[in-house]
Amino acid sequence: MDLEQILNKLLEGNAAAVLVTQVFVVVFATLLLDFLLKRFIRRMEGRIEATRILWDDALYYAMRRPLSVLIWLLGVSFAADIVGSKSDAAIFEVINPAREVGVITLFAWFLFRFILAMEKNVVLKAERKGDNIDRTTVDAIGKLLRLSVIITAVLVAMQTLGFSISGILAFGGVGGIAVGFAAKDLLSNFFGGLMIFLDRPFAVGDWIRSPDRSIEGTVEKIGWRLTVIRTFDKRPLYVPNSTFASIAVENPSRMSHRRIYETIGIRYGDSDKMVAITAAVREMLLQHEEIDTSQTLIVNFNAFAPSSLDFFIYTFTKTTNWVKYHEVKQDVLLRVMQIIEQHGAEIAFPTSTVHLADGALPEALLQQR
Repeated sequence: MDLEQILNKLLEGNAAAVLVTQVFVVVFATLLLDFLLKRFIRRMEGRIEATRILWDDALYYAMRRPLSVLIWLLGVSFAADIVGSKSDAAIFEVINPAREVGVITLFAWFLFRFILAMEKNVVLKAERKGDNIDRTTVDAIGKLLRLSVIITAVLVAMQTLGFSISGILAFGGVGGIAVGFAAKDLLSNFFGGLMIFLDRPFAVGDWIRSPDRSIEGTVEKIGWRLTVIRTFDKRPLYVPNSTFASIAVENPSRMSHRRIYETIGIRYGDSDKMVAITAAVREMLLQHEEIDTSQTLIVNFNAFAPSSLDFFIYTFTKTTNWVKYHEVKQDVLLRVMQIIEQHGAEIAFPTSTVHLADGALPEALLQQR
């Protein structure tokens, strides 16, 4: 004996009361099941977060909302089926297709959230351990997987609704040409983003600059259409991805060393001390703990300048950090100043000397003499 027969017996064959009671029971059961599910999920939340496994956290985050919506979708559609069985209204014919499309959509939503959660968890776990991780690759893989889920869900839903996927794909092949011409800028940015993900000239967090354009800053996000760069004055710069296909890009973040290249002048009167000064500066650099002596290291007399005898320093620091580099450079220059002073020489500054022939002094000066 099913529920309808039991209700007919209890309600003495009152069809309207039986129908209302059936719908009420289904809705109440749906509400109760959703309530119990939420309580269960809340009780499991603490245990899931206590584990070190990435999958359970992502699975919990992904299924929490779609599962609740799925319960209501099935409950409401079942109640609608009960009402539709007693009615000839055409609107009830869409219940089954709507339910199937809804289930497909919820499954796609679950996969979308799961991929997004896994992407975040992988990055967070690597950062906590101090491991180096290519965030650009993780971001690219996540975007491709989510895009694949969306496209697959749309095709399956259209097939469920009675559309021919083969016909849609054939139409897409012909119509894609027209769409390509209409959206060429959008497509060029898309493929520009794809080339960035494949070639990886830079990644999220890198400091980049372009000598061809006024582009310099830290990469915050690489999207399918735009790359977001935070300039050093903290302004966001939105650069279309197609731009990177036609400009040169420098990536200082991937430098192996930083260079110190300075020219220093001493007075012409200290010319006899030039050899000793350059030798002492070279020895100082060789002994400096922050200078990489395996790289090119040059300290040589370089030029007869208008007011000085110039020698230059050409060397590389071990650090690539911008702040520490300047600290090392400051220390090197201060030591150079000390070496020059220790040898009894002075750093030159612009001066002019006027030579006058005998008898060429003005009369006023001759009288003073």
